[in-house]
Amino acid sequence: MADVLPRMIDAELRACADAHPVTLVAGPRACGKTTAAQRIAAATVRLDRADEAAAFRADPSAALRGIAARPLLLDEWQEVPAVMPALKAAADAGGPAAGPVLLTGSVRPAAAEAWPATGRMVELAMGPMTQRELRGGGDGRGAVAALIAGEDLRVDPGGPCDLVDYVGLALAGGFPVPALTLDERGRQRWYAAYVDQIAGRDLVAILRRADPDRARRYLEACALHSSCVVDAKVLFDAAGINRKTADGYEAVLARLFVLAHVPAWSSSRLTRLVRAPKRLLADVGLMAAAARFAPADVLRDGVLLGRVMETFVHAQLAPELAARHPGVRLCHLRTDSGGRHEVDFVLDLGGGRVAAIEVKSGAGADGADARHLAWLRDRLGDDFVRGVVLHTGERVHPLGERIVAAPIRALWET
Repeated sequence: MADVLPRMIDAELRACADAHPVTLVAGPRACGKTTAAQRIAAATVRLDRADEAAAFRADPSAALRGIAARPLLLDEWQEVPAVMPALKAAADAGGPAAGPVLLTGSVRPAAAEAWPATGRMVELAMGPMTQRELRGGGDGRGAVAALIAGEDLRVDPGGPCDLVDYVGLALAGGFPVPALTLDERGRQRWYAAYVDQIAGRDLVAILRRADPDRARRYLEACALHSSCVVDAKVLFDAAGINRKTADGYEAVLARLFVLAHVPAWSSSRLTRLVRAPKRLLADVGLMAAAARFAPADVLRDGVLLGRVMETFVHAQLAPELAARHPGVRLCHLRTDSGGRHEVDFVLDLGGGRVAAIEVKSGAGADGADARHLAWLRDRLGDDFVRGVVLHTGERVHPLGERIVAAPIRALWET
């Protein structure tokens, strides 16, 4: 089933393969990068398999020339980093070996591994599957397009989805294998193994002196504080490590696409804005496995519930923005006067225009829930395109000029 469901990245991936010598599809391990790239590849070399990688380890330039089929997919490029300079040489020289070549990788290239590849290599970000993709709508227009256009969100009639349902959807996660093929117990085993892989192998492979137990504690602290604007000291104190160690772990988790950073939005028209980013785990299933909580824990802890819902919404927005709207920046907003004004997500559309999203765990929303959106609208005027308060109820209804309340499921049903 995972092999036939369309992904939002599909059309952009085809366009990039047609236009650029090298396209790098980057995202967390097991999110479906290889499956998506193989749909358009004429040949595949798995560089994480010793027999297939042997020629590329020995002489990557010759190995590239020796395979005529294009597009050529080099899967898990980071296992043979020497392919990067070989691809640079091929792209600079032109000819049949130049491309198109597709790269997939579970680690963002370090500065020493990449090259200034303007016009030659483009990078596409890919994450776990969104609810729209899991339901077969990955080739649809998407809710973000409606927000950008200032249109109303909508939900399909019937099919009630309450708070318990949303928590279940969130904790099931979006990685294709557990989401599409495993039962609840199987998903728990899969995610536990994924956490072990990150802390015990992937992170240690990059930071040679990393301690797996400390890495696991730091990942747990990040999971418990997902969607928060929190000082780094809170995290490294919770993990029992120092700042330097925490900085190293955080950088690697970001390179592994496990930890996302949502930057603070800034504008010359507003003052006293917090500059710190939000940290979010890329997937709520991973968040739950790293922090070891279950649906019942979420439902009896209001703080955790809010963090889970916001992380879940981010997991729906980020892949759609990366695949369909790369020029839109996803940010957050908070004033530094005691958190007096806060907007969970600001979509910076360029030219000073924004759309904004608040996330609530309640089964409805009223004017009080929209007060921060109204404050932002009043200060930006016509540049405030649309605001939405997402909630766990059923109704779509207006909350003021250019502000609407809508169920979270509108993100995949609009």
